[in-house]
Amino acid sequence: MAETKLVHIMAAHSPLSAILAEEAGFDGLWASGFELSALYGLPDMSLISMTQHLDMLRAIAGRTTLPIIADIDTGYGNAINVIYAIGEYERAGASAVVIEDKIFPKVTSLVVAGSRQELLRIEEFRGKIEAAVATRRDPDFLVIARTEALIADLGEAEALHRAQAYVEAGADMILIHSKKKDPLEIESFSRAWTGSVPLVIVPNAYPDLDAERVKAPCNIRMMIYGNYGIRAAATAMQETFRRIIANGGAQNVHKDILPVEEIFRLQKMNEVKAAEARFLVERTLHRRDYQDFNTIDSA
Repeated sequence: MAETKLVHIMAAHSPLSAILAEEAGFDGLWASGFELSALYGLPDMSLISMTQHLDMLRAIAGRTTLPIIADIDTGYGNAINVIYAIGEYERAGASAVVIEDKIFPKVTSLVVAGSRQELLRIEEFRGKIEAAVATRRDPDFLVIARTEALIADLGEAEALHRAQAYVEAGADMILIHSKKKDPLEIESFSRAWTGSVPLVIVPNAYPDLDAERVKAPCNIRMMIYGNYGIRAAATAMQETFRRIIANGGAQNVHKDILPVEEIFRLQKMNEVKAAEARFLVERTLHRRDYQDFNTIDSA
């Protein structure tokens, strides 16, 4: 952020999606709880455990050089749960966490009207942020507080009030979320925000808010593309699977999908084969040296 002012973060739900995001040129990764839930075919309602999410994050961290922001929803419980979670996510390879001010268990933000969107008391959520900040070992590990006040239809004034309280508790950034189909609500919040930390947005519902438009207020420093990976994957699989059934075979889709050689490249198959070849050469040389030593010894 110091170098480019605005960073672009792509959601990932697997090491493969992380590799593709890095190759595309994104600045970082969003270890998405929504995408992982979707991968399991489950709603985003705190049904995926911390263990499952950490397993995904560790696997991603092992296959990318990008910084990873972990979506840890409500922190898996109260401040005590947050303390435990921060230690686990730091060790797993995260560079930041986002914690939201909903009650646990949560309901995903972008759902049909009338769904339950209950927020914690400000004092209680401040305790979670304070616990996270006090627990982190690396001072560069970011604690990002996410307020769902706009999602819960509590208005801009409440959103600003909550955001300022979370900054006072030690949050490094504020993620402001909206379910509106246009970015006016987010832009209004950004203009009104006078806090000392920058903002994060997730322009899923309002994709017209692009980088050029975001740069105008200067206090939005991070854009997270929160569910595009899983949606793109599902789109491609739906189309391909349906065509195979409709055509009675793969003869018409074979040419429209990535060749298996591209998957081998993403898997770094060439590196594995090269390592295997070196191992075979070394083993052969060792065997010859051993045989020559035995010959000399016998003589």
